[in-house]
Formats: sequence, C-alpha cells, structure tokens
Amino acid sequence: MEHWPVGMAILGVLLLLGVPISFSLAGVGLVGVASIIGWTPALSLLGSAFFDNGRDYSLSVLPLFLMMGNFVVQSGVANELYNSAYAWLRHRKGGLATATVIACGAFSSVCGSSMATAATMTRIALPSMRRFGYPDQLSTASIAAGGTLGILIPPSVILVFYGIMTQQDIGKLFLAGIIPGVIGIIGYAIAVRITLKLGKIDLPVEEKLPLIDRFRALKGTAGALALFTFVMGGIYLGVFTPTESAGMGAGGALLLVILQRKFSLNSMLIVLYDTMKTTAMMFFILFGALTFTNYVNMSGMTRDIQAFLALFGDSRLSFILVILVIYLVLGCVLESLSMIMLTVPVFYPIAAAQGIDLIWFGIFVVMVTEISYITPPVGMNAFVLRSVVPDVRLGTIFKGLGPFVVMDVLRVGLLTLVPSLVLLLT
Repeated sequence: MEHWPVGMAILGVLLLLGVPISFSLAGVGLVGVASIIGWTPALSLLGSAFFDNGRDYSLSVLPLFLMMGNFVVQSGVANELYNSAYAWLRHRKGGLATATVIACGAFSSVCGSSMATAATMTRIALPSMRRFGYPDQLSTASIAAGGTLGILIPPSVILVFYGIMTQQDIGKLFLAGIIPGVIGIIGYAIAVRITLKLGKIDLPVEEKLPLIDRFRALKGTAGALALFTFVMGGIYLGVFTPTESAGMGAGGALLLVILQRKFSLNSMLIVLYDTMKTTAMMFFILFGALTFTNYVNMSGMTRDIQAFLALFGDSRLSFILVILVIYLVLGCVLESLSMIMLTVPVFYPIAAAQGIDLIWFGIFVVMVTEISYITPPVGMNAFVLRSVVPDVRLGTIFKGLGPFVVMDVLRVGLLTLVPSLVLLLT
C-alpha cells in the first residue's frame, strides 16, 4: 500500500500547526524518502538539495531580481506612475480606480512582488480616492486586485521558482507573462466600470487635460519604462540571459534611485538587508520543496493522481478544469507561495505527460494562484491593505473584490481556450 497519503496528512497537520512551510516540506520529504530507501541515501539527497542547489549559479537570479524590486520601491517611481495614469483618466468615471489598476500593473512590472505593490499603492492611491469620495469597497479592491499582477508581469519571483522547479527557461516564462498581464489590467479596468454600474456609484470627474499636458505627465515614468524595456528587451533579443538580466536590472534600478535623488547609505543598507532576509527565506522554501519533490517522485503519488485524474476523461481540457478546481479550493486555505511549492512538484509531470506546454502551464498556475491573493479567508493582498489602513474592515475589502475575481476567472478561461495568446511572444 502506498504511504504517500500519510505523508500528505502529516504535512497538512504541520502547516495547520503553524510550522514554517520550508521545514514542513523538508521534514516530510526527508522522512518520506528515508522510509522508502533508508536514512543514509535520504540524508545524502537532503544535503544535495541544500548544498548543491545553493551553489547553483542560476539561482542568483532570485536575489538580484529581489534587489531590483527593492530599489524600485525605494526610488518612489510608484508616485510618478500613478500620477501619469491619472492624468490620462481623470476625466472618466472611476478614473482614479482605473488609474490605480494601471499604475499597479506598471509598478509590478519593475517590482516583481504582489504584496510590495499592494502596500506601496495603498499609501499612494487610497488617500486620493478617499478625497474624491470613492467608497472604500471600490478603492481597496482596485488596489488589492491590481497588486496581484506582481506575480505574473515579469520579472516575477514566482515564475523564477516555477522555472527552477520544472527546469523551464525563465526568460520564456517572463515573456509568456506579458500578454496575460496586459489582459489582466484590461479586465480589472472593466471590473471597475461594473462596480460603478451595479453599485450606482456617482463619482466626480475632473476636466480633461490637454493632450500636451498628458504627454508631459509621462515624463516621470521614463525611468521605469526604460528599466522594463532594458531588462525584457535584453532577454527577448538574446543580448543576455535571465540571470545576467537580473544583474543588469538591479544595477539599472540603483541608477534609477540615484537619478530620483533618493540614494543614501541608510536606504542602501535597508535594501541589502531586505534582499538578504527575503532571499534566505525563499531559498529555504525552495530547497524544502525540492526535497519534497524527491519524495513525490519516489512515493508513486504522481502515478496515483494521474490515474485519479483519468477518471474525469483523457482530454487536456478535463485535466485543466480539475486542476483549476483544486487550486481554487486550496486558495481558500493556503497562501500563494505555499500553494505553488506544494502542487507544482505533483502536477507538472502529469501536465507534461498530457502533452501540455510547461511554459503555458506555468502561466496558468500563476494566474490561478493570483486569485488566491484576493479570495477569503487567506487573501494576502487584502491582509496587506488591512495592515496599512486598519480602519477598513476585511469584509469590506473582500466584498469589493467580487467583480475582480470574476474577471480573473474569465481571463483564465480565455487563455485556456486560446493558449497561443500566452505563447505568442516566446
């Protein structure tokens, strides 16, 4: 009898008890492998997962992109992105909320973190929306939803994790995330209009700016646009590898801080400390997941789950629908990174066996994971907003997120039916 259900049950109990996911994954993986092949080879595999992977040059992409994101946050470019978006949309109903969504998408493209995007844009956009009479339900929802784009629009830390775990080209994953990210921004803008219509919310608008003034407002975004174009253009044209692009991006973000006159020794130390702390945490999670992957491969879990999924039919669409339901259920109890680390080792071999392109599958997984950022009870972006503006109730935030979740589900459906949209740039 297969014993992997016992291992998964123990893992679930550990997570419920609050044991960090890195130690939970590594512990269950180590004991599980030891029960199959013995303690000596199991400890050898554990050492290999931590020591050999820790020396892997390709992993340097993670701290470099984290440093790039921290420098971008330090530069204050989010203010410029928000002001520029508002200059173009101030004359439209719900223009502030739509500008917030667009600014979130633009900021996440050079930040790479959903929660950092949500926290930063809350401080910038929420006071303005409150001043113009926007209900908290709409304003907080537009920020929380817009922040989810940080794990999809490149450079994305989650896509880096996925690429390492599945041995897929990180550069191609980054390129594949661009079109779904743009579709996400459009969908969220539509969600703002739906919210205004259904809620019969009448909001003030400002006079339309002359075209020349709107173009002048874009001046402050030139640095962020140049940085994104430089990093992604270099990857797309083959000028440098994703790892090299991370280094160039970190250097470019530092230059952006200097040009914005935000550089100081104290800010540099803060960026380095945050990068080091986050990198250490993520490396522990990644190596724990790789240890758990060894257990998944040896225990027969993948084979048994594949046999179970076959009960729903042999078509790729049936497989995708079942996986979608599983992720939506898991998203109610797990935060996104935990979900990725637990499920990708199990599902990606099955997806490959089904003939599904693993680049497309990575984007699909990230899009579904995005939904977990804004759905109760563990919607991380909602909790981030709650920590920044404690006077807003979580129920208010989640209630406003309904139309945005619907647009996310529709986007997943569109890109499932038309997978070429994801792979167009790769």
